[in-house]
Amino acid sequence: MSTKEDSEEKKGSHQTQLYAEVPASCLPIVYSPTYNITFMGLEKLHPFDAGKWGKVIHFLKEEQFITDETIVPAREASEADLLVVHTARYLKRLKWSLVVATITEIPPLLFLPNFLVQRKVLKPLRTQTGGTIMAGKLAMERGWAINVGGGFHHCSSDKGGGFCAYADITLAIKFLFERVEGVARATIIDLDAHQGNGHERDFLEDRRVYIMDVYNRHIYPGDGFAKRAIKRKVELEWGTEDTEYLQKVELHTEGALNEERPDIIIYNAGTDILDGDPLGGLAISPQGIVQRDEIIFRAAYRRGIPILMLTSGGYQKKTARVIADSILNLHRQGLIGGEALEEAGPVSLMMSKSMSSEATFSGI
Repeated sequence: MSTKEDSEEKKGSHQTQLYAEVPASCLPIVYSPTYNITFMGLEKLHPFDAGKWGKVIHFLKEEQFITDETIVPAREASEADLLVVHTARYLKRLKWSLVVATITEIPPLLFLPNFLVQRKVLKPLRTQTGGTIMAGKLAMERGWAINVGGGFHHCSSDKGGGFCAYADITLAIKFLFERVEGVARATIIDLDAHQGNGHERDFLEDRRVYIMDVYNRHIYPGDGFAKRAIKRKVELEWGTEDTEYLQKVELHTEGALNEERPDIIIYNAGTDILDGDPLGGLAISPQGIVQRDEIIFRAAYRRGIPILMLTSGGYQKKTARVIADSILNLHRQGLIGGEALEEAGPVSLMMSKSMSSEATFSGI
């Protein structure tokens, strides 16, 4: 078994604050108030509710599922953390406000000094990215974890887009491969309404990562090159409703996990599939989203596979309530929370190796 000192000498390793130990008293739910983007109302120029993450936490506190003391505070991903996946050239380009304005689809950002863009837009996204990496380790230790944020599935190592500036999914998986014993295979189940072309491009040639992607075939990004990375592709039509959607999700989730058993599932749980979403183009009810999330967690739970959930896209004001209701349902069903851990028994704990109009928007 490698010691911390040994592993830090391994190729590609660096000192990181993101894999620090978390008290057992905390639930593996990662969040920081820094996630929420507020800056002179400019965030309202994108249909994305840039404060939805805080609203989810508020609803969970109201229902007494969590408190400030039981949440794991997310830490900002450092440049060294980001360089595990991102090219130095790409990170340097983010120092241009025009580039960030294009990625986030908020054109007025190009007129702002970059230090403000860094502080008010990119720092929240870096903190969510750090949260995803932290939650990956927590999922391996606790059997499940939720980052109330992240899911930036349009960003790859050298290109951002669709409000996604950092490749948090790729980063979480690469960190696990490099730093956690026994993690050799990962499955991404991407159920955001949009194709997850960022992680698909990153893992195009990597057989260790199995990708299942269920998305509206008619909307952004339509990335044919990236589609080659999808092992289980489910393309939906405009206005797909609950019955057809849930049948397909269950059928293909079971098929994917039976085809290849991973060491961890990264579940990109976008809620832009909700009926009325301005970008998703699907017609799934709030209860349909609750059922969808239960299907995924139950499939993981039955097999004893650790699961990391990310909230990803979702563009309506009611989205936060739906996410909170779904998390509360997972708890009621015994799929998350202390009770789930006790019933499932220890999930092979891994030893850390180092221990202008809406139509123009693409969305997460």
